[in-house]
Amino acid sequence: MAGIQEIEPVNTTELHGRAPRRMLLLAALGLALAFVLAPLAGPSGAARAQGVSKGMHGDWETRCDKPPGAQEEICSMMQFVTAEDRDNVGLSVIVLKTADKKAKVMRVLAPLGVLLPSGLGLKIDQNEMGRAGFVRCLPDGCLAEVILDDNLIAKLRAGKTATFVIFQTPEEGIGIPISLNGFGPGFDALP
Repeated sequence: MAGIQEIEPVNTTELHGRAPRRMLLLAALGLALAFVLAPLAGPSGAARAQGVSKGMHGDWETRCDKPPGAQEEICSMMQFVTAEDRDNVGLSVIVLKTADKKAKVMRVLAPLGVLLPSGLGLKIDQNEMGRAGFVRCLPDGCLAEVILDDNLIAKLRAGKTATFVIFQTPEEGIGIPISLNGFGPGFDALP
């Protein structure tokens, strides 16, 4: 896809400077990852107990928890979807503000088997936004992280659908739409 810009990935070096902040940030990001993995743990999985639901904003659920060592509760908004034509291909999308409130992050957990060099594509409505690289693969899927700048947040607020594109081969992209209904109010409600 020519002309697609790269979405800025999370640079954890820039997110924290001092050790106490670093520990709090790592706890927040660990909690966010626990939120992402919770629905993949199965109905009886202990990870489902992570966080407390604080309600819905349109199609986005807000969940909060106080991780060990954190002084404040950490909240995130999330949505879990599967491809319309493939029940076995799904995504978990989580949006949070870091504990130090200096960055806004979107994490997307894609299924195993994605073509890592192709990254994760993003379209908002019909507009190509770019691609983000995968940062690691876990037993339940591969994780992409994006720093949400004000421009991207504005587009997510104004849009109706975000389509995340994963690739199983260089030629085969699978678009998985996510509703943006409630994104703005949900984002505004995050502490």
